[in-house]
Formats: sequence, structure tokens, C-alpha cells
Amino acid sequence: MSGTDLMAALAAASTDRVLFDLDGIRATYRNLTDELPGVEVKFAMKACPVDEVIAGLAARGAGVDAASPGEIAQALSAGVAVSDVHFGNTVKSDQDIVAAYRLGVRDFATDSLEDVTAIARHAPGSRVFCRLATDGAGALWPLSRKCGCSVPDAVRVLDRARQLGLKPSGLSVHIGSQQMSTTAWRAAFDRLADAIVALRGRGIALDHVNLGGGLPALTYLDRRGEPLRPPLSGIFEAIRSGIGHLRGVSPVPLRFLVEPGRHLVADHGAIRAHVARLTSRQLLDGGQERWLYLSCGKFNGLYETDQLRYRLVFPASPAADFVPAMIAGPTCDSDDAFGGDGGPVRVPRDLRSGDPVWIMACGAYSISYMTRGFNGFGPLPYEIVQAHDREQAPCPA
Repeated sequence: MSGTDLMAALAAASTDRVLFDLDGIRATYRNLTDELPGVEVKFAMKACPVDEVIAGLAARGAGVDAASPGEIAQALSAGVAVSDVHFGNTVKSDQDIVAAYRLGVRDFATDSLEDVTAIARHAPGSRVFCRLATDGAGALWPLSRKCGCSVPDAVRVLDRARQLGLKPSGLSVHIGSQQMSTTAWRAAFDRLADAIVALRGRGIALDHVNLGGGLPALTYLDRRGEPLRPPLSGIFEAIRSGIGHLRGVSPVPLRFLVEPGRHLVADHGAIRAHVARLTSRQLLDGGQERWLYLSCGKFNGLYETDQLRYRLVFPASPAADFVPAMIAGPTCDSDDAFGGDGGPVRVPRDLRSGDPVWIMACGAYSISYMTRGFNGFGPLPYEIVQAHDREQAPCPA
């Protein structure tokens, strides 16, 4: 499907909804596998927990990175083979491990002695990947504090795994979500190499390296409204180079996998919203400020406005006189606004309540971050759009 087809689907929608371009998602997946030949892909389903997307990627060979028994069950029901499910969350209760093991999962991420001991108790004989910490430098969302351990800790964790009858299978990293730097990837590969060498000294030879997520979307705007320009070709080159380096230091052949979420889906989703009100009011300092209130915001589709902006299209006012306005969602929460330090966005002066607004590049986290109805504003339904077929489905509650 072309971008023109998605715009046509937006124009045809008469009520608010999220639209996903399944053909575009598949095309991005094909490009990724072309750029990283031989690297397994496990879709980070938290980015877009939509059955049709999961099934569409699984049909082309992708597995999933799941973070809970609920995600595992959804992936299996969407047609993912249980052998292609990786329980990638290092934060797990005993009950979570038991449930995942009963569902058939045998691949678990870990980053602590306590967690790996629980895996051995409740998921005996499983394969474990130890996640290394990174500083997240260069990413819009660093993800650098909650998960991951040092290289010495990783050696201890995987050694304990071996002692407890688990299979110390791999290492994993996550260099931050929407990673904009090639340097971050090079630093991650250096840390992985250090760990492989240290483990080799303990007689532990891994068979996998999980490079995690972080691959960027391409069509976001920054907080000032300028296009983000991630160096995607340089990132792919850094990954290919790093893979070659790790193969050189490993005592046994290594297999590699990546866990993209945002990269696969973000650019292929959009929201059909509408104007609640365009207002103007005087500030305490005597100045004037306009606010454009939309029918959706941080709590029903646009949670990530803390770090980025989405391109807005106003189809009812294609050649309008534009004025600056702050953008916000419909709730009474003052945090429900386009954040950052970028200031106002230029919008048509003649906007009226009910006019349609198209919000582009909303394919990642638009569904998964929605609340059940903060202030009574419910989650949006979604629609899957394909080149010759349109299928409508309710948004999962």
C-alpha cells in the first residue's frame, strides 16, 4: 500500500479511529531482513498488540518478544509458534514464570541471581539470556535504569544458570527506544564482546546474541516540529560490523536476533481525530495564546508527546491562513498536551469543532498506551487497511 492509499482510508473514515497499514508494515519487515540477512526477527508486540499485525508478521517468519503471560497467550492465539516466543521481560513474578512455562515458553530473559534462580525452580531446563545494561545515550527514551546488569554480574548470573540446570544460551541488550546514534550500537557490541570473552574464561559458550530493540522510526517530528532524521543506513552498517566482530571473539558459531517494535509499525499507522475547539485566551503576563484541543491526546493514542511531535494534517482546510497554537488532548489533565520545549504548532485559523484532523506516524504505542477511559474519553477503535481490502475491528479493551 502507498501513503496515498492510507490517506484515502483516513479520508473515508467518518469517526475517530487508529488505522494500520498492514502492507507498509510488511514492507518494512522485508527491508529489515534484507539489511540484516540471517538475523532472526522477534516483533516487540508491546509496540502494537494488534492480532492482525502479529499474525501478518508471523506469516512472514517473525517471532515475538513478549513481556507477560497475557502477551504470550495473545501471540499464540494469533498464530505464532511457541518456539518463536521469547519472554523478554527481566521483571517476572514466580506466577508469571509458571504461566509462561505452562504455555510452552522455554526462552527467558534475566538479569539477576534472584530471577534466574526462580526460572530454574519454575521453568526447569529452559534457555536463558542475560540482559546487559546500557546507558541509553542517543535514544529518545533511554531505558537505561530498570533492566540490565553489568558484565561481571552477567557472568555470575549465567554461571548460576548452568549450575541450576538451565541452558545459558545468550546475551541481550537494549540501547534505548528510538535510538538516533550509531555510536550507541558500537558501544553495545563492545560490551557484548567483553561479556563473551569473560564467559569463555568460565567455560561458558553462548549460542545466541539478542540485539533487542531501538531501531528507529523514520517520519517523526522532534519537539520543535522539525523532522527527525535517524541515520538508519549507518545503524544497519554498525550492526553488521558488530555481528562480524562478535563472531570473531566467540568460541562457537553465534546466531543473532533483533526485537524491533517501533521500527516496524510506527510509520504505518495514523489516527483520524477531530477538533474539539480552537481557543484564544489572555495569559497572566497579558499576552495571548491559542490552544487547539483535539479529540484524542496522551490518554487515548498520543502518550509519547513528551519526546516527539506527530505531523498533523487538516483536510478540511488545505489552503488556510495558519496561526500558532498549543496542542492538547480533550481531558482536564494539564499533562495532556504536546510537551517539550518546542512551543506552538501552526494550525488553520478557521478550524471549527468537529473538523477532521489526521495525526500521522502513530503506529507504535498508540493502542498499547491507551487507558480504559480517563475522564470518560474511551480508547479508540482500530482498523486494518490493506491495498485491496479494508477490515474493521474493535480496539482491544
